[in-house]
Order: sequence, then C-alpha cells, then structure tokens
Amino acid sequence: MTALDILVPLDIAAPQLEYRLLAPLIIVLAGACLGVIVEALTKRGPRHSAQVVLTGITLVAAVASLARNWHIGSFTIGSLGSVALDGPAYFTWAALLVFGLMTVMLFAERRVTAGHSTFTAMGSAVPGSPLEREAETARSEHTEVYPLLLFSLFGMMLFAAANDLLTMFVALEIFSLPLYLLTGLARRRRLLSQEAALKYFLLGALSSAMFLYGTALLYGYAGSFTLRSIDAAIAANGGSDKLLLAGMALVFIGLLFKIGAVPFHSWTPDVYTGAPTPVTGFMSICTKFAAVLAFMRVAYVGLGAVRWDWQPLVAAIAVLTMAVGAIIGLTQTDVKRMLAYSSIAHAGFLLVAITGAVAAGNGLRTGQIGSTGAVLFYLSAYGLSTLGAFGLLSMIRKAGGESTALSSWAGVGRSHPMIGALMTFFLLSFAGIPLTAGFVGKLVAFTTAWRGGYAWLVALAILFSLVTAFFYIRFVVVMFFREAQDPDVEVASASWVTWLVVIVGALGTLVFGVWPQPLLDLAQQASNFLR
Repeated sequence: MTALDILVPLDIAAPQLEYRLLAPLIIVLAGACLGVIVEALTKRGPRHSAQVVLTGITLVAAVASLARNWHIGSFTIGSLGSVALDGPAYFTWAALLVFGLMTVMLFAERRVTAGHSTFTAMGSAVPGSPLEREAETARSEHTEVYPLLLFSLFGMMLFAAANDLLTMFVALEIFSLPLYLLTGLARRRRLLSQEAALKYFLLGALSSAMFLYGTALLYGYAGSFTLRSIDAAIAANGGSDKLLLAGMALVFIGLLFKIGAVPFHSWTPDVYTGAPTPVTGFMSICTKFAAVLAFMRVAYVGLGAVRWDWQPLVAAIAVLTMAVGAIIGLTQTDVKRMLAYSSIAHAGFLLVAITGAVAAGNGLRTGQIGSTGAVLFYLSAYGLSTLGAFGLLSMIRKAGGESTALSSWAGVGRSHPMIGALMTFFLLSFAGIPLTAGFVGKLVAFTTAWRGGYAWLVALAILFSLVTAFFYIRFVVVMFFREAQDPDVEVASASWVTWLVVIVGALGTLVFGVWPQPLLDLAQQASNFLR
C-alpha cells in the first residue's frame, strides 16, 4: 500500500460570505489597499490630493453601503459565524466612518496649514509656520497617514462586530499596528512622538498577548472560540470553573487596555501628548468606541451567564478609573494630558453604564433605554465634542509647532471670542452641563446603572463628574480671565476643513443636547446583540 492509497478525499465546501452585508468592511479595506498603491506609484506633488480624495470617496461609499443594509434590516451572523451584523455593529460602523471622515479633514489641515494659511499671534498677522514650511519643502509630510487610517478603521469595524474571540484578536492587531505608526508620524520627527509610539507598541503587545492567552483558556473551557458556544458551555457546566474565570480576566485585560481603564491606562497620557493632534483625536474616540463595543459583546453575549462574577469586578475598575482620571486631571498643566485624563474619566463613566447590564430581558420596560443604547449615545456625544475640541487645539501654536501648554490658551477667549466660545462649549459638554449632548449621555448612562441596582456606583460617578468639571472650568478661566504671557504663542487662521469639523462637532453637541430623542431612539433600536 502506497501513501496515495491511504489518502482520503476531503469534500471542503467553499465558504459562503455575505458580500453585500460585508460591503462596508470590504470597501474600507479596498480603499486602504488602493491607498498603498497610490502611495507607491503617485508622484509626491499630487499624492496628497489623491490620497485625500481616495480616502473621502472610500468612507462615503462605505457609509452609503451601510445605510442601505441598515435600512432594509439585514441583521445576521455572517462569515461562517465570525461576524455579527447586528444593530450595535451597524451603529458602531456608522459612527466610526463619520468620525473617520472628520479625522481625514483634520489630517488634510496639516498640509493646508503648512502651505497656505497664516498665523495670528494674539491679533497680529505673522508669516506661516517656518518649521512646517521647511518640512514641506524637504518633502517630509506624511501622506501615508491616509491608508493607515483606513486600515485602522477596517480593524476597528471588524473588532466591534467580531462574534468569536479569534476574529476579535486578528481585528485587534489590524487596527492597533497602524495606530502605533500613526502615533510616531509627527511631521518634524519629534522624539516625543517616537517615544510615545514605542511605549504604545510595547504595552499594546503585552495586552494583546494577555488577550490571546485568555482566548486560549476560554477555548479550553468551551471547546470553541464563538461567543455563543462559550455562553452555552457556561449554561451546561456552570460558571465557577477556574479556567473560565482566568480566561475571562485575561480577555478583559486586553479589552480594558484599549478602553484606557485603570490600571491599564498608563499609555494614555504619554500617547495623547506625543501623537500629532489629529491622531490623538482619532484615537480618543474611535479606539474607545470599538473597544467598548467589543467589551460589551464579550461581556453580554459570551459571558452574560456569569455577569454576577464580572459585574463587581467591572464596578471596582470603574471607580478606580473615574478616580484616577478626575483627581490626576486636576494637576495637569498640558491640555493634551488633561484631555487624556479626561478620556480616562469618561472611560470610567462608560464602565458605570456597562456594569448596570440593563437589557430587554433583564427588567427593561418599554420606552426605557438599556445599557447598550446608553453607551452608544454616550460615545456618539463624546466623539462629536472630542473631535471638535482637538480641531480647535490644533490652532494654538508656538515656534511653528503645536503648543499644548495650558498657559498658551491664556487670553485666547478675549482675543479670539469664537475659538474661546466653541472650546468652552465642548468643555461644558465634557463636564455634563445641561443643553449639551454630554449631559444627556451621562444622564442615560447613570440611569441605566441605577436601574441595574448600582445606585452607590452612580453616586460616586456623579461625585467624580463634579471633580472633572473643576479642571474644565479652570480651562475656561484661563481663556477668558488670564492675560497672555507668552508672545511667541500663535493662533492659526485655520482653513475651512478644520472649521467644518469644529462646526459639525458643535452643532451635533448642541442639537443632541437640546433634542436628543432621535439619536436616543436610534441607539435603543440598535442595542440588541445577535447571539
């Protein structure tokens, strides 16, 4: 008998993929690959315009495809059970694409500012930024940021919709690696950016390893990577198994790192400070949006049967996260570091809503919003304010580069009332002041936790929210009630692309603060995870 005689023919069926439903993912990935080709084949002169146009068309086409699928109600578990095409996934995809398009505009401003705009040093016109003009003359501007952004968005979209832990890990790496590169792509090769990128990479690799190890332990417990199978194994075997609890803890560590929760937050201040401002804005909302939804999918779908085990753990992490973000944020004198600790505090507020775990099958009455819907609204409101604030932050410069010191904003509210008023409005939304979307977001998030039986956690969340309001108000005081001290500080006369991002952020924050019901209804309708 030869080796050929013992070979058994295998009937391997071709995988059936839902290409129409997966079109938003495919379009973003195709656009990213085309961006790499454009980067390689296009001359440097027209390359920037080509990348901006290609990226914009890609994102608009993905939004159109997503809108069609969502409108006809195409909800299913696709890609052989690895991708959940459900309401939370569609809502997250829409938010990521919109925020990604806003980020592209902030990226485009980096080129526009260097070549065409002027700067106003507290009222007097000054020639454009010498260092940035020198960078452009030396051809050191980075057009590769556009395909990197698309690759990262593709990974985030897949991460938020992943229905099994292996797909989730692959998506985690796909969106993380471009972010490591984007963090270090400061135009003038700042050592601070390179240091931030290295820290982010090393800590991110560690968290990914923990996530993968936890995935292996959960596979050993359930015999499957899919969330539904893990839930079924818990129902059959009980939830007290040490293998299950260890795997759950390690997977949560990997996800909480991306959310920026304490004690896995140490990368956040350094990366926010070192990364270029548009990249910081992109990470602060898009990474958080994708990671929070992935965390909720794992917790609610795969580990919902043991929520009595993970709820106290998440509640404790929420308290630590709010405390660190609020208290250490009080001591910051750098605006980007202050916003980093603000982001950490907001991660704690989101974990408060997640801890409540209120859903339709868990005592939620008709007309009320559950935990998933509250988180979706909160993240949307936070994203609008965040990108608007970072758009304004990019206008304050010193010696041709970004000036992020809080003292650089002294007197800006009086010399440039529009910039001061808009930044104040965004800060008030972060603080949760009424008539802003941030207030409604905190209201629904804390309400769901209260309904879930965590009144004590809500009381602490309100307390820490008041603490964070102090350093937001201090920022406002500096803008309007302090005299400018540094004559080298310049206020950029930004182009229309940055102002469009700022105006969209301000209008969204105002509209959803005054009339939030349409977005609340949409978030609640999109809050049901498929199993």
